[in-house]
Amino acid sequence: MVNKPSGLLVHRSNLDATETRFAVQLLRDQLGRWVFPVHRIDKPTSGALLFALDVEALTRATAMFSDNRINKKYLAIVRGFPPESGIINRPLRKLRDGNRKSKSKDAQPSETRFSSLKYSELKYPTGRYPTTRYSLVSLTPRTGRRHQLRRHLAGINHPIIGDTTHGDSRQNTSFRERNGFLRLFLHASDLGFTLPFTDEPLSIQAPIPSDFRDAIKACGLE
Repeated sequence: MVNKPSGLLVHRSNLDATETRFAVQLLRDQLGRWVFPVHRIDKPTSGALLFALDVEALTRATAMFSDNRINKKYLAIVRGFPPESGIINRPLRKLRDGNRKSKSKDAQPSETRFSSLKYSELKYPTGRYPTTRYSLVSLTPRTGRRHQLRRHLAGINHPIIGDTTHGDSRQNTSFRERNGFLRLFLHASDLGFTLPFTDEPLSIQAPIPSDFRDAIKACGLE
């Protein structure tokens, strides 16, 4: 497992043809051997990224992801005050490569469970609102659709701060102007699964990166 920083692609992709650095190549060079990504997380998302060291391990681990036998948790900073907890059960059409606005005709079942960990209300305006509200939420995707968490949170009017595709541009601009930095504040914090060769349970935590911690503090969510 590696703790991928925000801004790093997992592997070469048509989504960003100009990019020259990839997690697969960096890890391969570091270990001096072939490595195989078991799953993907978006370029702007940070956090736990699982690799296999051979094809057999890749096959077994990929099957575990496909069968929803790996528990994933994310942390996100979102706009507003979501409910204390809930389930977003909203089908999503598949996003096509090369055009972030192009979607397939048919929607796929998609489910995200969430819980709100902390709320804050800061005394400065954003847009037409006299104050600015943020929440720190824990997210558990039960399916693995592309941009699922980002699209699901935007769909309930609590977009993730720093999401330039599905988010709130005014909120993003306000955050950047006040704090001098911005990224997608979505972090893959936990992976839990059973090792495919030994059936031993394993729980992995990816520490929150410093820029995400700085954002938590800036939003009054410590």
